[in-house]
Amino acid sequence: MTARIIDGKAIAQQHRAELAVRVGRLKAGGLTPGLAVVIVGDDPASKVYVRNKALACEQIGMHSEVHALPASTAQAHLLDFVRRLNGNDDIHGILVQMPLPKSIDARAVIETIAPEKDVDGFAYQNVGALVVGEAAFYPCTPLGVMKMLEEEGIAVAGKHAVVVGRSTIVGKPMALLLINASATVTVCHSKTPDLGAITRQGDILVAAVGRARMITADMVKPGAVVIDVGINRLPDGKLASDVDYGAVAAVASHITPVPGGVGPMTIAMLLANAVKSAERVAGLDAGIETRIA
Repeated sequence: MTARIIDGKAIAQQHRAELAVRVGRLKAGGLTPGLAVVIVGDDPASKVYVRNKALACEQIGMHSEVHALPASTAQAHLLDFVRRLNGNDDIHGILVQMPLPKSIDARAVIETIAPEKDVDGFAYQNVGALVVGEAAFYPCTPLGVMKMLEEEGIAVAGKHAVVVGRSTIVGKPMALLLINASATVTVCHSKTPDLGAITRQGDILVAAVGRARMITADMVKPGAVVIDVGINRLPDGKLASDVDYGAVAAVASHITPVPGGVGPMTIAMLLANAVKSAERVAGLDAGIETRIA
């Protein structure tokens, strides 16, 4: 068996083309969707992520702003800055790039972002809506995974999905989205004993644990759909994903590559959330995000 590659880049491009049409409709009505990204400090990886997000906005006709603040920025100043963005009618989505300096309480920053502009989907109000299955901004990476499964025609309802990872950014919201889509979900993590015995039960296996090549072929059920979210930097500076790709691709029915899998979908879903926010302001959207059922 050779797994079918789920081309996240191609799926993301399709979504971005559709978003460009929706942006054009908004602009024709006098409203340009705007995304503000705030970065604090000089983390090289964060700078790349921010640049990619700003470029993606421009490519679909959105307005984007990047606000780079020094690492010495006080928490009170950052919170005030976010509040000013909340009150800016030209901005429909606010993203504060993580990680933040250790002197800043990330949760306090996230909760300062107005929920209707929280396009990352991390604020308590949006997380709570996800828990009960209501319309909300959902975290971009898990939402992107669900869209990939949908585009590939992979049924989720009634399947056993195993999520390896319990982060608030990917693992936990991923499990909730799968539950809302009527999957039976098991959540594992790095301290789960006999991890392979559980992962081998998964019809859908999502690896988001942050350990290079942790998921090996003997841990995968033959014919499973494998979604590889992780990306890790090795001691030699090279990058490796959470899945031993070559070996697992010989066992799985579908697999996402790294790069070119989940990553492009994350940015596409960020853009989608920002456009939805603008549509809501324009009275063109009845809800923020419909449930995946």
